[in-house]
Amino acid sequence: MADSPVPNGNGGAAAQPDDLTPTLNALAQYAKDLSFENPNAPRSLQPQQQGPQINIQVNVNAKQLAEEDFEVDLRLEGDAKIGAEVLFAFELTYSGIFRLRNIPQDQMHPAVMIECPRLLFPFARQIIADAVRNGGFPPLYIDPIDFVGLYRQKAAEAQVQGGTA
Repeated sequence: MADSPVPNGNGGAAAQPDDLTPTLNALAQYAKDLSFENPNAPRSLQPQQQGPQINIQVNVNAKQLAEEDFEVDLRLEGDAKIGAEVLFAFELTYSGIFRLRNIPQDQMHPAVMIECPRLLFPFARQIIADAVRNGGFPPLYIDPIDFVGLYRQKAAEAQVQGGTA
């Protein structure tokens, strides 16, 4: 009986506990830090002749909590300006705890730094949109982020810094 598949509720069989299939599970997600500033309200809420210049920075950090568990932080910082006047500014660190099993060691770092923030991004995007809307502006929907490109950029920067040291 121990060798028979366990139903998964979808008419199929769930993976056996000793299965070596690579898995990535989100155990928890949470807003670690959120800040929204509307420093020139109510003047900044008046109709503007031109659209604002929007700047956004993205950063991903991770730390290992246990052999298979990682905390991943997706940090989004940005502002909207017209000329030198700040309409609004925000900072969000949205985090998750992820369990990665049966992933080859050489693929572990890319999985943590690419796939985990990719899973967090839609939730962080919605938090920013809601904060901006609640600040009196139209919601800011951040374009999708190329986490593979961001990973490659950070790896290239680290290689340059390592080569100059």
